[in-house]
Amino acid sequence: MIQTMRWFGPNDPVSLMDIRQAGCTGVISALHQIPVGEVWYEENILERINIIQADNEQFTPLTWDVVESLPVHEDIKKGLPSREKYIANYKESLKNLAKCGIKTVCYNFMPVLDWSRTNLNYQMPDGSLALRFVWEDFAIFDLYILKRPNAQNDYTEEVQVSAKKKFDSMAQAEIETLKNTALLGLPGSEEAFELDKFQGLLDNYKHIGDAELRQNLYYFIQQIAPTAQELGINLCIHPDDPPKPLLGLPRVVSTENDLAQLMEAYNHPANGITFCTGSLGVREDNNLPQIIRRFGNRIHFIHLRSTKREENPLNFHEADHLTGDVDMYAVIKELVLEENRRKQNGKSNFSIPMRPDHGHQMMDDLKKNTYPGYSAIGRLKGLAELRGLELGIIRSLEESSNN
Repeated sequence: MIQTMRWFGPNDPVSLMDIRQAGCTGVISALHQIPVGEVWYEENILERINIIQADNEQFTPLTWDVVESLPVHEDIKKGLPSREKYIANYKESLKNLAKCGIKTVCYNFMPVLDWSRTNLNYQMPDGSLALRFVWEDFAIFDLYILKRPNAQNDYTEEVQVSAKKKFDSMAQAEIETLKNTALLGLPGSEEAFELDKFQGLLDNYKHIGDAELRQNLYYFIQQIAPTAQELGINLCIHPDDPPKPLLGLPRVVSTENDLAQLMEAYNHPANGITFCTGSLGVREDNNLPQIIRRFGNRIHFIHLRSTKREENPLNFHEADHLTGDVDMYAVIKELVLEENRRKQNGKSNFSIPMRPDHGHQMMDDLKKNTYPGYSAIGRLKGLAELRGLELGIIRSLEESSNN
């Protein structure tokens, strides 16, 4: 696999040299400074490419391998008439990316919120800090901080009672921390949504259920994918994180069946998948190796991380990359086999970009302010483990085929 790390741009506390020294040759980036829905122009794209490649003559070359993400405007997700303008802008951005040589574009279709957690500093047994999602804490935010109308319909009576008891015992600082964590914006942004405006964003989806959101997603991909196909761009959707409805909002990219329906909506490799083991792996009913075997030729980008379901399976935290509930050996073996198939079929670009997704905040990074999940040392540790596992699998397969 092509080893990469996500880089949020010039303000990222993790430098390009850090990424280079971690052993990466690829950079995953996006133009976070451009408002969602506006066109990414060539000059903006080339400016980022030039920054990434500035030291390539002196040091190990880095390239911008994947855009993560080219965000989808909320009007497209809601199916409003104005979506046509934003779809046209999206196509224009794809054309400009293709002109600049970038051919893999990740996106997601989660309404309002991107990934959701309730704790950004969950202490692990070794003292490092991880991301965590606790259903009871999310209920506290939903029921007693946001006070969303009819929110009680989404929680059992037992959860409502325990959440109220815990909420009543929380200090104001704890309530504020939970509120800000739940309202955190897109990765790469240190700004959270504002509580007094957040309910209005949810209200925009009052009449959009599972079926409607699916149709809006399929309409989007049916409009966009032909352009991507013509440009030689691989689109790859990121699964929902966590993979279940939240705050009364539907989520429609959570299971193998969801992926199958989306792949069928435009049946061409240009309509592809970001295979995120953490997002999909939270659900016990997602068989990750099987998903790779089924959709291998549609996987254009890989996120490798492992989550651990807790005693209450609705709760989970980010585990070490080789522990948790994800069978990382089985996953990487299937990915290596998929790359081998591509090579045997004559594909020159058979290697798939992979990044170690998230990482524990540890060692010197505990003293630094970094984007949640994106500190340097934790990802370096994860990449080293994944790199070693991949090498061992490749050698084992080679030796087996020679015997």
